Amino acid sequence: MTPRTEDRPQMSVEEFEELERHAPETVRLEFIKGKVQVKPVTDGNHDHIIAWLQRLCMQHRPELWLYGDRGMKVERYRKGRARPDGVLAPFGFPAGHGDWSDAGGVLMPVEVTSHDSDTNQRDRVEKPGGYAAAGIPVYLLIDRDDGSVVVYNQPENGRYLHAEKSPFGASVKLPDPVDIILDTAPLKEFVD
Repeated sequence: MTPRTEDRPQMSVEEFEELERHAPETVRLEFIKGKVQVKPVTDGNHDHIIAWLQRLCMQHRPELWLYGDRGMKVERYRKGRARPDGVLAPFGFPAGHGDWSDAGGVLMPVEVTSHDSDTNQRDRVEKPGGYAAAGIPVYLLIDRDDGSVVVYNQPENGRYLHAEKSPFGASVKLPDPVDIILDTAPLKEFVD
């Protein structure tokens, strides 16, 4: 007889970190709300979108850097580990942090949707909750599935109080403390 989910022992953060260290390079693992999640390796369009955003951030806020694929501790009391596609933080932020940085100092994680069955749950449901619970002021979701950009902000009690969705091509304001306006017209070529 298979034990019920609630009867199975939860994986600890330490056990997850050991598993993640030994995972093959073809997958990226995350640990959100007590569950191990597999995130596929990115494609070329995905990487190009992150590079585009990195260039814009450097132009508008040269004291910041968009770190790609940076491991981050999310959720209160170190219960989660995420690897956002990008983490906007002051230049030098991850120095001395090892594989997983605390979320303190992170201004904005960025996710670009992938082509897998878990994207909806992971990027649109669980990640906003995890990032809000960590107190990160802004979360940017670039959604290739429907050609939109969603800006989440005002974290409170484990959720963002405000989310604004705009189509690719719109001028999108990333609120304080990011304070950048994105012209998302170049993203139109990446609608899938």
